[in-house]
Amino acid sequence: MCEANAYLLKNGEMKLIMESVDTVLPEGKGIQLTNIFGEQKFFKAIIYSLSLVDHKIFLKEKEQD
Repeated sequence: MCEANAYLLKNGEMKLIMESVDTVLPEGKGIQLTNIFGEQKFFKAIIYSLSLVDHKIFLKEKEQD
């Protein structure tokens, strides 16, 4: 399986926000994540980095507009 876990960098801390992420889509002012079970979550964030070998997605909370 090639799913990844997603983490959010907020206030200097890294928090696991979703496991088994299958799809990452830019949507409006953020990122839509969907996992293999069909669960969806939206975050006002940007992609900070990806670690494909480790199956990790790192998002960073967006600054207020």
